[in-house]
Amino acid sequence: VNTRKHPLGIPPPSENDWPKDEENFFLLDPDRERDAVPQPFRMINKLVMQVFESAMEIIERREMLQEAQKRKVQPKKCFPTAEFQVTERANCLAVSGKYVFVGLSEGLAAFSTCDFKDVCAWDAAKTEICAVHALDLGNECHVLLAVDEMGLVWLFCFHKESFLLVKILNEVEDISQRSTCVDQVLSRGGDYAGILLQGNTKAWLEIYQLPKDSWLTEMEKNAGAAEGLACSERRSSCSSKVGTFLLQELPVSAIQADVELDLPVLLLTVRPPKPMTGTSFKGPLDALKEVDDDSVLGLGYNHLIKDSQWELQEAIFCSTYREYLEAEGVTKEEIPRHATFHFLLPSRILMGPEMEVQPDIPVGIGVHWDGNHNFCLYLLNHSLTGKEDSDLMPDVVWPCAAPIACSAVSSCSRYLALAGEDATITIWDKHLGYPLSVTAIVEERFIRSIHFL
Repeated sequence: VNTRKHPLGIPPPSENDWPKDEENFFLLDPDRERDAVPQPFRMINKLVMQVFESAMEIIERREMLQEAQKRKVQPKKCFPTAEFQVTERANCLAVSGKYVFVGLSEGLAAFSTCDFKDVCAWDAAKTEICAVHALDLGNECHVLLAVDEMGLVWLFCFHKESFLLVKILNEVEDISQRSTCVDQVLSRGGDYAGILLQGNTKAWLEIYQLPKDSWLTEMEKNAGAAEGLACSERRSSCSSKVGTFLLQELPVSAIQADVELDLPVLLLTVRPPKPMTGTSFKGPLDALKEVDDDSVLGLGYNHLIKDSQWELQEAIFCSTYREYLEAEGVTKEEIPRHATFHFLLPSRILMGPEMEVQPDIPVGIGVHWDGNHNFCLYLLNHSLTGKEDSDLMPDVVWPCAAPIACSAVSSCSRYLALAGEDATITIWDKHLGYPLSVTAIVEERFIRSIHFL
């Protein structure tokens, strides 16, 4: 009889009993173990899997971009509802009331927004119109400022679907003295018009007052006469021998051919500020003769700065800082030839306590010239009683720390925004006369335009 001396037990585990070839057997996919393929096929399988993984990454990335694009506000696509057919090249256009005025390669054309058809055209001068501004004066009357290829400014009055030329504002008899229009602005309401002109060596700003009230009155009289003439034509056609009713209307252009409108009045001629120069007086007595009032500061010769002293000071400065001036490329100061101007409504700064003004009619203009630190305000109640070459002095001057690059005026004409060449924007309250905010933009940025929304 075989008997056990010790009780039956489970032997302890040992690493020697583990299989040597399949140490990571629990990490392997059973399907891959059953579908084991030779080496070339495994390489192909690996490449195909990499291609699929890259494709999935690209698909996921594109889906994320599509989702982000859907979250954005999509702009509304607008398609034209009508087209205006023009026979010549269109250079510019302006909208006023129910009319669209288009500047063509030869003349002007007016289109109606009601039936999308051309109303009339003007090509008497056979000149190309490069810019046009239009404003509705009411009672189916519109004022237009058109600039041709030669820089001439044509002032038109459009009434009853007909163009009427009022005046060429910068026309001169001597062609050598002709000036070119750079910018033109019509005030809100059509009471004033401003044009910026450039000559051979100088630039200036002209402000005109438009007699729109007399224009409207004259147009009303002309329209009444035209209707009476048309009625008489209808009566004569009805009583003719033929016995048929013939309606003959007189062309509007022929009706208004004999109309003479009042010409605009030149109010201001604003010239850019001149560079600082020395006095031409030889002594204090000569200077005292030119002083209007009796207030004098000093009586000695040292109180008068002469041209020679300015030249000496400039020579000392240039010799001291020559290398810095050459590095910065500093050039000699020149008279500016471009300006930005705005028509301003009444405010506490532009009108006195005794002035009677209307709240919707401009009482002044604000002007700043390129490269200048000052924003100048001029009242429109000046009269040209002085000399033509005399410089008009501003009524109010707002100095800025840096040269003014651009400016904007709010629709209510109360707030004024000035952007300097140092990328600083200042918002002024024109009624109270103090700044509301100053904002500095990122350095090395130049502000080219600014607008109120």
